[in-house]
Amino acid sequence: MNIRLEQPGEERVVENLTREAFWNVYRPGCTEHFVLNQYRTNPDFIPELNLVMEEDGRLIGHVMFSRAELILDDGTRCPSWTFGPISIHPDYQRKGYGLKLLQHALEKARQLGIGFLCMEGNINFYRHAGFDLASKLGIHYHAEPRDAEVPYFLAQELIPGWLNGIEATYCPPKGYFVADERPEAFAAYEATFSPKEKHLLPGQLPQFCQSCGMPLTSDSDCGTNADGSINHDYCRYCYQEGKFLQDCTMDEMIEHCAQFIDEVNKQKPQPMTKEEYKQMMRGFFPMLKRWRK
Repeated sequence: MNIRLEQPGEERVVENLTREAFWNVYRPGCTEHFVLNQYRTNPDFIPELNLVMEEDGRLIGHVMFSRAELILDDGTRCPSWTFGPISIHPDYQRKGYGLKLLQHALEKARQLGIGFLCMEGNINFYRHAGFDLASKLGIHYHAEPRDAEVPYFLAQELIPGWLNGIEATYCPPKGYFVADERPEAFAAYEATFSPKEKHLLPGQLPQFCQSCGMPLTSDSDCGTNADGSINHDYCRYCYQEGKFLQDCTMDEMIEHCAQFIDEVNKQKPQPMTKEEYKQMMRGFFPMLKRWRK
């Protein structure tokens, strides 16, 4: 087993490895390989920590690091760092390779003077590499309440005392959202790979219809494309055969969804009024793909 810098000419192999490692893990399909592809020209990319793992002459793992920022309460910004995607080929997963790659990368990062890392992941794995809940270090996640103990938001001081007691908020670098911001570019890039089937599976991140916000829990909840294939962005009530079933504005969709408040309340510990539900949708719907400006 050997860990080294990625070499010129290995980019496509590594991106395909990343695609294989993440396919249908967190969502139907994946976008991590496109994130990596786009990060290579991103000024936040750290080439000295663009590492691959070899076993018997085969590339089986990869990890990349990115510069990030912490925002202090007074608005001051200070440097931070993050990493990922970290990929292990499915044939080699759950055999300890991921932890070996990460531990090696963290030591290299420490040697480069990287003092602090934030990331999103499973504490049950990353605690073995020294990570703990970021809230214990006074670092808050931008998308959660300030006093929340966010179970997936993790951090580690690689250089003890680097934080020096500061309290701050972390926002993931914009580079990680490139597939959402440039969907047509992602689709064109994805088309250069061999087709793979996408599926909604148990254990993935929560998925919602990008038109009405309905939770999507299985392929049967989803709409269809013009060729009859499954569309994992929209539910079967909003999208069929490549077309929206309702010609409406976002406000009209909210009014339509509000009529189902009784069904929604069956799933909630604290019932909402119809007006409260509509207000919640007014904050949520602008983030959905169909209504995003």
